[in-house]
Amino acid sequence: MKHGDGDSKGGGADVLVLASASPRRAELLQQVGIAFEVRVSQVAEDGDVPGAEPAEVAELHARQKALDVAAGAPLRLVLGADTVVVLDGRVLGKPRDEDEARAMLRALSGRTHEVITGVALALLRGADPELIAQDHVRTQVTFRELSEAEIEAYVMSGEPMDKAGAYGIQGRGALLVEEIKGCYSNVVGLPLSRTWEMLGASGRNVATSGAHRDGVR
Repeated sequence: MKHGDGDSKGGGADVLVLASASPRRAELLQQVGIAFEVRVSQVAEDGDVPGAEPAEVAELHARQKALDVAAGAPLRLVLGADTVVVLDGRVLGKPRDEDEARAMLRALSGRTHEVITGVALALLRGADPELIAQDHVRTQVTFRELSEAEIEAYVMSGEPMDKAGAYGIQGRGALLVEEIKGCYSNVVGLPLSRTWEMLGASGRNVATSGAHRDGVR
């Protein structure tokens, strides 16, 4: 399915390849008018990386996704990203079930946690894909005190189940958040300002027509 005309409106510029199935990252790129195509990485994320700091894990996953997709997309600039939620040094992934979602939300209630997104750009110019750039962005998020009834209602909405830390700030989860310090889009799943800086420094002319094409790998 195509959205707009990425080839004609791009004016010869590159249509970015997004190595992610995340609808939230796609929505963020659409929001700022960056033309992109989705090619989902087949890399399995392993949240347990012995000895690695959360930011290193986020960058590692972002890099793996970008390099994996770049290997099958010659001369295309590929963007990979990975977001982790960190509380007391522990990474909170996506809840496995409703009980784990409840436990995560209870742990976050009335506390400040950190959201870290790793971002990586990769490109295949020769035999092997190469890493063009990588970085991570941190945002501090504080939850207000949550009642058991609020936690239960939020879990029953279904929103927490596919999100790291069991909440989505762009949805009903916004009602749980008291304060954020740092980049808002980073909490959604992609730090737009830093990503744009990295794209600009890549030396590639990225199309900004707002077109979006779903690709199948």
